[in-house]
Amino acid sequence: MTANVAVETTPEIPLWNDPSHPVSARVDALIGAMTLQEKIAQLYGVWVGASANGGEVAPHQHDMEEAVDLDALLPSGLGQLTRPFGTAPVDPALGALSLLRTQTRITSANRFGIPAVAHEECLAGFAAWGATAYPVPLSWGATFDPDVIRRMATAIGRDMRAVGVHQGLAPVLDVVRDARWGRVEETIGEDPYLVGTIGTAYVQGLESAGIVATLKHFVGYSASRAGRNLAPSSVGPRERADVLLPPFEMAIREGGARSVMHAYTDIDGVPAAADETLLTGLLRGTWGFDGTVVADYFGIAFLKTLHGVAGDFADAAGAALEAGVDIELPTVKTFGAPLAEAVAEGRVPEALIDRALRRVLAQKAELGLLDRDWSPVPAALDGADLDDPETLRGKIDLDGPENRELAREIAEKAVVLLSNDGTLPLGRPRRIALVGPNATEPSAVLGCYSFPQHVGVKYPDIPVGIELPDLRASLTAEFPDAEITVVRGTGVDDGDLSGIAEAVDTARDADIVVVALGDRAGLFGRGTSGEGCDAESLALPGAQQHLLDALLDSGTPVVTVLLAGRPYALGRAVEDSAAIVQSFFPGVAGTRAIAGVLSGRTNPSGRLPVSVPRTPGSQPTTYLGAPLAQASEVSNIDPTPAFGFGHGLTYTTFAWSDLTVDAEEAPTDGEFTASLTVRNTGERTGTEVVQLYLHDPVASVVQPVRRLVGYTRLDLEPGEERRVRVTVPADVASFTGRDGHRIVEPGDLELRLATSSTDTRLTATVTLTGPVRVVDHTRRFHAEFSVE
Repeated sequence: MTANVAVETTPEIPLWNDPSHPVSARVDALIGAMTLQEKIAQLYGVWVGASANGGEVAPHQHDMEEAVDLDALLPSGLGQLTRPFGTAPVDPALGALSLLRTQTRITSANRFGIPAVAHEECLAGFAAWGATAYPVPLSWGATFDPDVIRRMATAIGRDMRAVGVHQGLAPVLDVVRDARWGRVEETIGEDPYLVGTIGTAYVQGLESAGIVATLKHFVGYSASRAGRNLAPSSVGPRERADVLLPPFEMAIREGGARSVMHAYTDIDGVPAAADETLLTGLLRGTWGFDGTVVADYFGIAFLKTLHGVAGDFADAAGAALEAGVDIELPTVKTFGAPLAEAVAEGRVPEALIDRALRRVLAQKAELGLLDRDWSPVPAALDGADLDDPETLRGKIDLDGPENRELAREIAEKAVVLLSNDGTLPLGRPRRIALVGPNATEPSAVLGCYSFPQHVGVKYPDIPVGIELPDLRASLTAEFPDAEITVVRGTGVDDGDLSGIAEAVDTARDADIVVVALGDRAGLFGRGTSGEGCDAESLALPGAQQHLLDALLDSGTPVVTVLLAGRPYALGRAVEDSAAIVQSFFPGVAGTRAIAGVLSGRTNPSGRLPVSVPRTPGSQPTTYLGAPLAQASEVSNIDPTPAFGFGHGLTYTTFAWSDLTVDAEEAPTDGEFTASLTVRNTGERTGTEVVQLYLHDPVASVVQPVRRLVGYTRLDLEPGEERRVRVTVPADVASFTGRDGHRIVEPGDLELRLATSSTDTRLTATVTLTGPVRVVDHTRRFHAEFSVE
């Protein structure tokens, strides 16, 4: 137990409320004045829902938890408010008023006047009713454009901060290891460098707006066996160090992320929530992270209920605290009465609570929440009449023109043209047969963490809150002179074959067939993609392949369009489709972006963030395979993709030439500089994505055949050429050696400049000289590009 101690104060302002003092001194003073119960109260959240009429939030009753009595809790204080905007559809202005009134209640109830941190999901935009639904992270990866993702995150953070939110639970930095996993749509791709650079840009944008970015899921969640959600992860220390951890390293060091969320899964029997070597030894001791570690929802209780490494909830709380978890989310469970009783019984040292509390309060101080002049009134309600809630309704726009323009830009940059026999762009077709389950489904552009799919589906009588044109509407606008006939053909996953004959008849009467296939996002089996919606194989869901094959036999050219959350094997369509257009849940502007690519209004520039498999049963596999992971004569399973990581076509052509290297040798602490010329040899303005892959032919441990170490987007007018220069530090050739240290070894390397992982255009062989060199998380992460 802790006794109250004397602290330095002035008659007017307690030390902890005075921002003129160092944060550490303020936090120490506040901790010294708190009771045990007040300390613990700062280490958990309560799941709430904003009031539809602007009143105080109400506790959300989740089926995994008991009801919460706010009147009993609030006198001790409260650490977090869980998803006040993301629990039910509420007008944003009335939601902001509800949060304001709740914060006033919280600060009035506890003797130190400490408000709660309000957190929300923001994986594909602010997950609130009426907020812009941006493309999902897999589409971010397809842009190969960190700058536009940074701008998007800034806009998302600005909207969140304006209504009183402090923390965002994004980005997901899990690297795809098995595309059957339902949460592939939430990831940025299958390459750690792409995930790291795009994810870091998102963090920079969110943090620049004053929102605490939360990296998840730390670590190994995406490597679950057979792609099953929450299944154990079979990951060796080298795969963890060289594939799964680098995006987190980058986002902490270069992005300035202030929070990390532990993963649900265990690696080799140790759950992440109880892994002290991970959450304290590596994250804090080695990397120097000084922010907060939050629990994935219910993850601490899972130490008892799912993992079986804790005998009761008190043991679970103690194990998580000792490992380095600071905050229990989404609501109080193990960090409530069980933790208090464990401290009283001597089972959990109070020092562990103080350690977590110090980090929590330091973050609140940085957010201004401990300042004496802190106000619960968010920027969006500044000057508003707070006594008349109905006058506020509709006054806050979270889906304004600037947001939608950003959503359009990202959607257009993320559409990937996989194949094209010259049919695209379509020009002015007279008769279009629009077929497929996603032809007239507005929500086909949304991922499972968009508000309409995550929460809105529970409220079917409430409007979706944002404009979502379906593909039929967008094609009608794009081709106003065309006769467009729509036939469903089959559902996303119902297996219905009854409509396929009608679809084929319609196709035969058309000049072109556009077939819209893919996924329906949902949660825990309610969709074909999303959290808990894992796939047995990468065959198209339901009877979609049957529909596609029948259309290919119709004799009319077929353009296959995918609105999906993961890549799918497309069977004979890879060769027989006139063209294939891939999009990954492209958000509010998604169908317009696809229509623009079909018409030629937009020259496609997206590149695959994940490989598209040739066969549905070749998982788990990614392009980051060692030689033994490639096709061979000793196995009848060929993992060679139909379209490799980084692939994407345009409506123009590019020539690469004149590769030079300034010096063919460099020491293991040096660098190489290579230059090449890229010329647009076509008749249209276009974007080439220059990708640099590293091949290490001889190493002390097995290496991938190739791995991405740099990239740049290059916009060129017809006939224009530019000289591209790239500086490649020896650090990017580092890997984890046999003794567990990250090293740079001497020897030959190949620098492969490529349009994709399967299409190398130019290669330079260089040599690293000197001794083996040990590097760490402070190494240089990037091959730096410049354009002359």
